[in-house]
Amino acid sequence: MTVLSEADKALLDAPEYATVATIDPDGQPQLSVVWVGRDGDDVLFSTLKGRRKTRNLERDPRASVLIFPREDPYHYLELRGTVSMVEDPTAAYIDEMALKYTGVARFDGPREGRIVVRLTPHHVVTH
Repeated sequence: MTVLSEADKALLDAPEYATVATIDPDGQPQLSVVWVGRDGDDVLFSTLKGRRKTRNLERDPRASVLIFPREDPYHYLELRGTVSMVEDPTAAYIDEMALKYTGVARFDGPREGRIVVRLTPHHVVTH
């Protein structure tokens, strides 16, 4: 089990954008920019059923998350691990992330078919 430092947790708790890497069927990396949150040492993000990253993660649960602050982009945190996914029928998690990132308590995008992805890190790289 990988334990995050307090600095790592603080970065994940800040409203900084993250890039999620998944693996396409042909083995090529696929990247998406997402809002992220944290539950203990796990990283969470919301997506939709049927999206490329969701299909990739259903097929191969390995993923990587890279997050770096806008004010200091040479300081970064990379988390590599495996994911699990659960449905979010009320879109509660994306609403939580909307409040964190925009200050508005209700997400203004697609709500149907929401999934919460939980990445459990096995390897952490900081710089």
